[in-house]
Amino acid sequence: MVVQLAGREAQWIAKGAVIAQASGAQIIDLNMGCPAREVTGGLCGSALMRDLDQAERLIDAAVNATIRPVTLKMRLGWDDASRNAPELAARAERAGVKAITVHGRTRQQFFKGTSDWRAVAAVKTATRLPVIVNGDIADAASAREALRQSGADAVMIGRGAYGRPWIASAIEKALRSGGAVREPDPAQRLCIVLDHFADSLRFYGDRLGLKIFRKHLGWYVENAPWPEDAAARRGAKSFLCRLADAREVEAALIRLWAKEGSQHDQGRIDRLGAFQRLADDRGRPQLDQAVPA
Repeated sequence: MVVQLAGREAQWIAKGAVIAQASGAQIIDLNMGCPAREVTGGLCGSALMRDLDQAERLIDAAVNATIRPVTLKMRLGWDDASRNAPELAARAERAGVKAITVHGRTRQQFFKGTSDWRAVAAVKTATRLPVIVNGDIADAASAREALRQSGADAVMIGRGAYGRPWIASAIEKALRSGGAVREPDPAQRLCIVLDHFADSLRFYGDRLGLKIFRKHLGWYVENAPWPEDAAARRGAKSFLCRLADAREVEAALIRLWAKEGSQHDQGRIDRLGAFQRLADDRGRPQLDQAVPA
């Protein structure tokens, strides 16, 4: 379990590291890459790449406060005129950081354009630490190309996991086998969505669990394997996210999948619906075990 800390004051970063360790964190990651205005406006996230001395003080505070490995996430720099990721990586290594992740954009790019994986190679050259490349990695082909261009040791998937929580495991298998990513079929995806939703309700309670899950509902619908129809997807997403009862959401998801799923998967989706009607919200077994292939 990795806990990521964002902040600008050494004392609070140190206290955060202590709390994270006590809560069971196996790794503590420092966020010096977030481009959001509400984060950089508080001189946190990627704003720290404009003040490497302060960034180093925060790293020192975290490393000295915990016995857990401390890692660092960054961007290439604040803007194209100050691509200082290699220097920050070298400082981080000297301060005791154990691995570095680099998103291949500057802060001023936000998520525009394409990730510059080749620029991450300069970070790899500047440090002996494991380097993880991040940005625009969504399948086996992009993962392979990011590794090739950057020389990095691993990849990190960010937005590519929205509505596809299986993708990290699938990409890892593809990289090891040399093949392509195997995506779940529609019925398997429905199992994943419903199981994820049940976990959210179980952990947070129905009211908060549904509220928190709405963003995932949108991502699951946006990434559903149906014929491309942007208007229909927007309509389904809007309808699902307006529902205020967890059971209604669950039933609507099953109806949506049954309507849009292929005939090949219809029987399994129907069995899923029957199982859901009989299942108890708090004692539900894993859905992929309850619904045979």
